[in-house]
Amino acid sequence: QVQLVESGGGVVQAGGSLRLSCEASGRTFSGYYMGWFRQAPGKEREFVARISWTTGITYYTDSVKGRFIISRVNAKNTVYLQMNNLKPEDTAIYYCAASQSLTSRLSNYDYWGQGTQVTVSS
Repeated sequence: QVQLVESGGGVVQAGGSLRLSCEASGRTFSGYYMGWFRQAPGKEREFVARISWTTGITYYTDSVKGRFIISRVNAKNTVYLQMNNLKPEDTAIYYCAASQSLTSRLSNYDYWGQGTQVTVSS
């Protein structure tokens, strides 16, 4: 049974930092792409960043470039999202997901975690 379990969310002041973790289990994710998405209240879920398990190549949405860093530790089956210089508009539930396709499209992600809340106060 595939499981993605996020952790690390919380409340932080604007300008602060948080690191989210996503621990994956239940299958080998070699060849998969791991993505982070977020959903703010009243808004659709949106793509944030992705990384290739195999190559480590990353991709970010424009609004987080230069502030967020996605990484992975293969030996721990864990993906991270380091979030720096956080802004109130980053407030959302953050989800980890896995896809066999090089994509930012939600519908192409096969596995999802339960989400972790990030709240940035001004």
